[in-house]
Parts: sequence; C-alpha cells; structure tokens
Amino acid sequence: MECSVKEARDENGQRMMMTHLAMGTVMTHQAFGSRAEESLMAVRGEIARLEGLFSMFIFESDISRINRSAGKKSEKISPETCTVLEEAVRFSRRFPGYFDVTLGPLVDLWRRAGESFIPPAEENIRKTIPLVNYRDIILNIREKTAALRQVGQAIDLGGVGKGFAGDSLRRLLQNFDVTSAYSNLGGHVVTLGTKPDGSPWRVGIQHPRYTGRLIGSVSVENKAVVTSGDYRRFTADAQGKRYHHILNPATGYPSESGLISVSVVSEQSLQADLLSTLLFVAGLKKGCNLLRRLPEMEAVFVDSEMNVFITPGLQGRFRGDKNIQIHLLHERKERRT
Repeated sequence: MECSVKEARDENGQRMMMTHLAMGTVMTHQAFGSRAEESLMAVRGEIARLEGLFSMFIFESDISRINRSAGKKSEKISPETCTVLEEAVRFSRRFPGYFDVTLGPLVDLWRRAGESFIPPAEENIRKTIPLVNYRDIILNIREKTAALRQVGQAIDLGGVGKGFAGDSLRRLLQNFDVTSAYSNLGGHVVTLGTKPDGSPWRVGIQHPRYTGRLIGSVSVENKAVVTSGDYRRFTADAQGKRYHHILNPATGYPSESGLISVSVVSEQSLQADLLSTLLFVAGLKKGCNLLRRLPEMEAVFVDSEMNVFITPGLQGRFRGDKNIQIHLLHERKERRT
C-alpha cells in the first residue's frame, strides 16, 4: 500500500489525514493545525525508523541482531530499544507468568505450525518453553548493549513495539505544534488532546466475533486505547479448534483464560500495550487483582460469553452495543507493591 495523504478543511481549521502500511498493519492518522501535513510525514518516517529497530523480520534491526547473537555475545542497541527492553523486563518481573518478552521461540513455533494448520507437537512445545525466560536478558543501560544467555532464545516485541511508537508519535506531533491528533496503529489508538471543537475522541472497540462491528466505544482525550483479542490472528485445525496468536508463556499454548478481548485505556501507550496482553493471559479475576497495582489504568474485558466488564473509571465514558450487557467491576483501592 502506498502512503495516501488527504487534506480537508472545516470550521475548525486544517485537517490532514494519512493512511499507510507499517509494522504489518494498516495505519491511519489525522492531525489538525497549520503544520499538520508536515507532522504526518514526520510520523510516517518515525514509525519506519522504529520498525527498523524493533522488527524480528528486518535482518539488521536491533532485535534481529540480539536474537542471532543469543548465547554468544552482546549487541550494541539504540536508546529506544534499550528503553523498550527495560520496560518489558520490568513488567515481566512484576507480573511473572503472564508476560515474557523472550517469547520469540514459541511465537516462531506456532507461526510455522499455522502455515500448515497443524498445531505444534506437545513435545516441541515442552522443549521450547525453557528458552522463554526474561531473566536471561542481559541489559546494560549505561553501555546500551543487550544479550541473551542461551542459544536459541529470541526476543519478540510484537506486544510492545506499537506501544513505544504511540508515545513517540505523541511527542513528535507536539513538536509540530499539533494539539489535536488521532492515530490508529492497527488496533492501537493514540490520541493527542481533544477534537478541535473540544469534545473527546470516541475510540471504537472491535467486536471480537463480528468483523466490521463494534462492541462499544470509549471517550478519551490524551489517552491510548490498546486492544488485545483472539480474533486478530488465528487459525483452526481439522477439528475446527481455534488457535489464536496470544500465547501463555507458562504453558506454551494460546491463552485460554476465558477472555476473548481486553482493551486498556492509559496515558502511556507503551504500558497500555504491555498490560492489554498481560490481562488477556491472566483472565478476568486475576486481571482485576493485577489492576489494583495500577490504579491509573482502566480496562474493558470481554469474556467468551460476550459479557462486557468495565473498570469504574470508564463509567459514563464507555458506550456499549445495545445488545451487550455491561457489568461494572468493583471499586479498586490502590495497593503499593
């Protein structure tokens, strides 16, 4: 897909819109202001630059070099990659068993299996799980180097890279004096300010079972809304069993927590990205307990019975499909850890 930039003017001033392909998905952006077109060109360039650092599929990316050197040597990395890995390790340590950035070997195993629609052999999964261990990341913050202890280990930033990009884009847009903007990075929405008329942005949340239909929407300003769901990438075997792409690092299999979609609302895009995956794997009950450690985060949970649960901070901001019953989760009390 070629980059498409369109200009529109309304009573609120100049608006630029852009659509392009990056990070394996279609991205759309809109920005308001006299430098809107210039800002979106910079946005496209920044996303391409970050993809060149984070992608497992770009030979000379930081992540690819770390993975090829696993068990052998450290690699010099960019400050951006260092920041992403530091935050991913912090979340892995804080929420063990639900998220691990060294999931790469399992992701590759399931990716290859998906091509043939045959799940990996249980023995292969069992042999691969010991390679998944965030403690084996050797990260030197001062020297900006990273390494993996064991041959065969691999980092996968699939659940983190867009999150970092979202925070970066917001800062970049502000440098162009843009105060109102909206970016959709493929299921990962980042907003800057409000709409030009002062009203909040309304971010739609995809229905997990009906393409092109929303299960609801949430009103936000200066927030990121990140969704993890079992509907984005999945395959089915000969018996029709569904295998999605969100893996449980403890079992090596696609998560079966009872949830089919989790959306996180947060000021920090990177943290929202990490948390949406983590909560999906944890499930509703455990996920709510984990959220008590992060009182600034809000979430929308959808379970396999199509029940929708929202945290208290989204009351009045979340608007659900008329056929969906919405349950309000109990008030959370901040707990220091």
